[in-house]
Amino acid sequence: MRIHFIAIGGAAMHQLAIALNHNGHRISGSDDEIFDPALSNLKKHGLISDEYLWNPENITSEIDLVILGMHARKDNPELIRAQQLGIEVLSFPEFVYRQSINKKRVVVGGSHGKTTITSMIMHVLKDCGLSFDYLVGSAIRGFDTMVSLTQENSVIVIEGDEYLSSCLDPRPKFHVYHADIAVISGVEWDHINVYPHYDDYLNAFRVFAEMIPETGSLIYCSADEQLQGLMHTYEGSAHVVAYSEIPFIQKDNQVCVLLGNTPIPVQVFGRHNMLNMSAAHQVCRLLGIADESFFASIAGFRGAAKRLEMIHESDNLRMFRDFAHAPSKLKATVDAVRHRYPNDNLIAVFELHTFSSMNPAFLAQYSNALNLADFAAVYFSPHAFQLKKLKLFSKGEICNAFNRPDIAVLSSPAELFDFAEKHNQKRTTFLLMSSGNFDNINFEELVLGLRLIC
Repeated sequence: MRIHFIAIGGAAMHQLAIALNHNGHRISGSDDEIFDPALSNLKKHGLISDEYLWNPENITSEIDLVILGMHARKDNPELIRAQQLGIEVLSFPEFVYRQSINKKRVVVGGSHGKTTITSMIMHVLKDCGLSFDYLVGSAIRGFDTMVSLTQENSVIVIEGDEYLSSCLDPRPKFHVYHADIAVISGVEWDHINVYPHYDDYLNAFRVFAEMIPETGSLIYCSADEQLQGLMHTYEGSAHVVAYSEIPFIQKDNQVCVLLGNTPIPVQVFGRHNMLNMSAAHQVCRLLGIADESFFASIAGFRGAAKRLEMIHESDNLRMFRDFAHAPSKLKATVDAVRHRYPNDNLIAVFELHTFSSMNPAFLAQYSNALNLADFAAVYFSPHAFQLKKLKLFSKGEICNAFNRPDIAVLSSPAELFDFAEKHNQKRTTFLLMSSGNFDNINFEELVLGLRLIC
C-alpha cells in the first residue's frame, strides 16, 4: 500500500512508519516539527526529506491510506486535501486494531506504569521463545523497534493510553484496541485538557474495563483506591484478576523478589516496580508462561528507557532519569529511590511539561510529592508555557502546591546546573523526572560537573 502519515514525528507514529516500511509498504510523512531521535530515524530509512513540513501537495490520488496523528488538527491542510480526494483516513490506534483483528490483543492501560509493565511482558515472552507483535512507548533493550506488526503472530502486546485517538476520532486509544486481556495499573486524574472533570477521566477506564468480552480477562491493581471503587461497581463479564505487589526483600546492595521462599535477584527496585512486575506476571500466566519461567526471565529485565533509568553511577554519584509526571508516580519514584539509597543525599528535580502539570487547577495534586528528597526543585520552560498559552507560576504558587517552602524553582539549564552543584555532596543520588527533556540539557556535562565537585 501507499501510506502517508500526517504528524509522522511522534514517538509511536514514526516507529509504526518504519515498521510498515519494513513490511514492504510505500511510506511518506510530514509534520510541523520533528525532533530527534524521530528525525534521524526517519531520515535513516528514507521516509522524509528536509522538506517535511505539511503541504497539501503531498496528498495525491496515488495514496491508498492516510494515518492521522493526534498532533494534527481538523484544519490541517493535508487532512483537508485527503478528505477532498476521498482517501481513507485512520487514526493510529484504529489502524493497529485493524491489523491485529485476528490476534489476541493484550492491552496495558493505567495512569502510570504502562510502559514498564508492557516492557516486562515483552522481555519475558521473548526470553521464553514466544513470537508476538507489540506496540510500546519506549525503547526496550533487545528490541530494534517500538512497533512490530506481522501477518503470522497470533498475539500482540499493546501499551494503550487513555488519550484521544485523533482530531477525527475522539475515542480514548485503549478503547479502540478492543482488548482480550486488559491491565489497569491504577487511575489518577490526568490530561485535564481532555478530561476537565475527574469523573470523565474515571469513566474512560470504566468503559475500557467493561468492553472486555466474556472470553477475556481484566487484570487490575487491588492496591489502587480508585480502582477498588471502580471495580466495586464493575458490570462487565470478563474474568477478573486482582494483583498486589510481589513480595521482595532488600539486603545490602541487592533487591530480591520471592517465589515462595526462594529469593530471586532482580535489577529493578521500588514498590511501584513490584506492582508492575505482578501485573506482567498475571498477563504472562494467561499467555501460558509458567511461574518458574517468568521469574527466571524477569531477573534479567533492566528496565525501559527513561523509566527510573540509571544514566550514571560512580563511587559518589548516581543519576537517574524517570518519565514521572503524574503526582502519584512522582511520589512512588522518590520513595523508591529514597528507600533504595537511604543514606545518600537525594536531590530530586521535576519538570512541569504536560498540560495538566502546567495548569493551576491541577497543580495542587502534587502536594508532598517531593518531600522525601533532601533537596527538591521544580523546573519549567517559560517557552513551553507560552506555546500552551498558559500563565507562568510564581515561586509562591509552586511552594504552596508542593507543600514545601524550601523548594527551588528553575527555568533554564544554567539554573539547574547551579542548583545541582550547590547541593551536591559526597554520596549523592540525583533524580530527574520529566516527560520532557529539561530544554535539551546536556546530561554528560551535568554529570561531569558534579563529579568534579565530588
